[in-house]
Amino acid sequence: VQLQASGGGLVQAGGSLRLSCGASGRIFSTYGMGWFRQAPGQEREFVAAIRWSGDSTYYADSVKGRFTISRDNTKNTMYLQMNSLQPEDTAVYYCAADRTFASQTVRVSRSYGFWGKGTQVTVSS
Repeated sequence: VQLQASGGGLVQAGGSLRLSCGASGRIFSTYGMGWFRQAPGQEREFVAAIRWSGDSTYYADSVKGRFTISRDNTKNTMYLQMNSLQPEDTAVYYCAADRTFASQTVRVSRSYGFWGKGTQVTVSS
């Protein structure tokens, strides 16, 4: 599975962005997927994850209620709708996927075997 994240940019605090993660391969629909982010000088952190079927989603406390993860298996694409963005959301955002997807490990980056190149999100105050 090859992944490509897009949709990042510069936005003012309180604004919105929608990230997309396109995937190659016909087996996209069988993979659990997630979004992680990494700010300068910080470790990569979990943002959100979604089960292959889309019926289970998981969020970091810091984004719950502001971000929404979704996927369209017919388009081999995952999305992250980000609303009420704050300067602390500034980071490079990465999408990830793995065939093995368990609720106990979705927040752990090493649980994902496939990663896309990141897309920069910058939120100005």
